[in-house]
Amino acid sequence: MLRKITTKLLLVLSLSLFSINFASAQEGHEAHPENHEATAHEEEKFDIGQMIMHHIADSHEWEFAHGLTLPLPVILYTKQYGLEVFSSKRFAEGNGVYNGYINNHEHIHRLNPQGGLDEEVHVWDLSITKNVASMLLSAVILIVLMSTVAKSFAKNRGKAPKGIQSFIEPIIFFIRDEVVIPNVGPKYEKYLPYLLTLFFFILVNNLLGLIPGGANLTGNITITLFLAVITFIITHINANKHYWLHLVKPEGVPVAMLPLMWVVEIAGVFMKPMSLTIRLFANITAGHIIILSLLGLIFIFKSFAVGGVVTLFTLFMNAIELLVAFLQAFIFTLLSSMYIGSAIEEHHEADHGH
Repeated sequence: MLRKITTKLLLVLSLSLFSINFASAQEGHEAHPENHEATAHEEEKFDIGQMIMHHIADSHEWEFAHGLTLPLPVILYTKQYGLEVFSSKRFAEGNGVYNGYINNHEHIHRLNPQGGLDEEVHVWDLSITKNVASMLLSAVILIVLMSTVAKSFAKNRGKAPKGIQSFIEPIIFFIRDEVVIPNVGPKYEKYLPYLLTLFFFILVNNLLGLIPGGANLTGNITITLFLAVITFIITHINANKHYWLHLVKPEGVPVAMLPLMWVVEIAGVFMKPMSLTIRLFANITAGHIIILSLLGLIFIFKSFAVGGVVTLFTLFMNAIELLVAFLQAFIFTLLSSMYIGSAIEEHHEADHGH
């Protein structure tokens, strides 16, 4: 664990030092009068907001660092032209245009013969984007990791855990004993596989997002919404009659107040997945924006002093984000367990004043 944290901090430090060196090179470039106009042009082009959005948003190519980009498959389907597959490198070579398509801020449209957008052609974008590639990578990591732990557990049954098992097994037991069992109750075994998968999926993607050049998967509201919807569906498919009766006719509520309570209860039902969605999305995205904003200060001020201070703050923020990565995975799993537990418990103690 300590070695992983140290490695991550060194990566951030390397990125910061690279940024400082780049800024210094820009300052040295200013010393030559013949390059003054080009330098001024570069200063004009730098936009910290655009830089931040470029790094946290999804894209059709995976840029690990400036000049180091991995092209990804672009998969498009239209009713008129059928299925078309090509590399995102084609868009880069054609300034965003290739084979009658234009990539306009990561939204792909079909062009008409006049060069304008063809509104009659609806493009279904099924591409392997940066977030999709990161999600597939995290799935492979989880499959390999958990398969290794399972084999190690079977091999060392009744013995002290070894290797990666000694790190993962306590986390699994902690989530089971301290999160799932107390909140879901005696029927926890049915939901444990989902909740453990949920925790480790969020955790792994949170950590991958902290690596320089990593994708902001859990900072994508579509992903967090999908995870919340799965919890919502599992909760209400397995909900018992006590849960539904509580929504329709809460105990102790006068009949005249029932219409108002229906509105409150229905709003509460849909606010739960929304709270899961926004909490994870906002916390992960905010952390990335803060770190990128700090690094952007190096390019704005172009000073060794500022670079040194920014490096220290970035290291501190990255350590905080490392904690947040675990905390947000824990909170999402905890709340999901509570929502499922409240829907399947046999008696609502709160209705009886306990």
